[in-house]
Amino acid sequence: MQRLFRLSALLAALLLILAACSSNTGGSSPSGSAASSGDPTAVCAADKFGCVKVASGDKIEIATALTITGSTSSLGLDSVTGVQVAIKDRGQVAGHDVDLKSTDAGCSNAQDGQTDAQSLVADPQIVAVIGTSCSRTAVPAMPVLAAQGYLMISPSNTAPSLTDPSSKDFGGPFYMRTAYNDKVQGAAVAKFACEVLTVKTAATIHDGSPYAQQLQQVFADQFKSQCGGTITAQEAIHVGDKDFHPVLTTIGAAKPEALFFPIFDPEAPLIVQQSRDIPGLANTKLISADGAKDDTFISSAGPLAQSLGMYFSGPDLNFGSTYTDKFLPEYKQIAGKDPTSVYHAHAYDAANIIFDAIEHVGLKDSSGTLYIPRTALKDYARGVKDYKGLTGTLTCDPNGDCGASFVSIAQLKPDASGKLAFQQVYTTRSAS
Repeated sequence: MQRLFRLSALLAALLLILAACSSNTGGSSPSGSAASSGDPTAVCAADKFGCVKVASGDKIEIATALTITGSTSSLGLDSVTGVQVAIKDRGQVAGHDVDLKSTDAGCSNAQDGQTDAQSLVADPQIVAVIGTSCSRTAVPAMPVLAAQGYLMISPSNTAPSLTDPSSKDFGGPFYMRTAYNDKVQGAAVAKFACEVLTVKTAATIHDGSPYAQQLQQVFADQFKSQCGGTITAQEAIHVGDKDFHPVLTTIGAAKPEALFFPIFDPEAPLIVQQSRDIPGLANTKLISADGAKDDTFISSAGPLAQSLGMYFSGPDLNFGSTYTDKFLPEYKQIAGKDPTSVYHAHAYDAANIIFDAIEHVGLKDSSGTLYIPRTALKDYARGVKDYKGLTGTLTCDPNGDCGASFVSIAQLKPDASGKLAFQQVYTTRSAS
């Protein structure tokens, strides 16, 4: 009888553990229902990576690993502000205030991603990470974080390889993104070039990063398959180069009707400026992408890009009245200015997914200490389905792609105040 009692007790404990660790795929915002049930000690012991323990009255700590200094800082700071708005809107999470640790994972140097990730895993109180800004720095950061069970959600990584299980760059189960996959963006740019610009020849430039190299390849493949277009050249540059006349001269020899260069600042504005020195590019339509769609580009080459009628691809930011009437005023209140890039809303969604996951999987003991099991947190976040986010309704696939898929094309035009701004001229949303 005593043995039977022990077996029954063991079975009951096991069921509690399984219930606490199971993922929720409903995409709803639970009201902390899991924070008061289950045995925290047993749940944490069963989790390979243990739990983050937050004492009563202490703050829950999350981190951003984004590019916040240098020429690409507009991209990262824009996402940081999106997270700050989410924290302000949310208030407390599972009865705790939220503290944000903002770190610099860089963009142009892949090693910076690994270095930053190593500093983050040295802090056991960090529950989850929102980052990185750039796919290049995500590649070395992901395995460092995953090895310690730290969930990372990127608001702006778009390289297809990061969610491709057959790629060496695959992020694995502790990585996900609220940005779209560049298979979507590359196809949209090709469609725009074919059907709207009606060009038949195009060239590309990339900087060797996973983002740029893969995006231009998707464009090239789709440009050929969608409209029988001809790719006249696919050239590469190095980050840090300043003279692009040789590569532009090579490209200009074939006089392509379009040139697609999805790269970052400061190389992108330099290419625009130096393309004017190449006779073969005099009538070429210039197209860049979200990596250059920021304040830094405008200040460097905005008036010239406007005069050339240059195009920029990126996410469709028509997110509805909540975005325009609530989010944007709060963003401006925190940052002191309008958004500087295009992934602020995606960062907002990433933060709220983490907050929902904490409230769903967290458990409290009799002293009020909150226990957040790392594997269960990841399982819940990766399992969101029909999640009503700011950027749209999000559902994660098994490989971590969760983002809305609408792509827009913009040009630089004066806004109501006369300031140059990226204004949408085309979107795949209208075709859906």
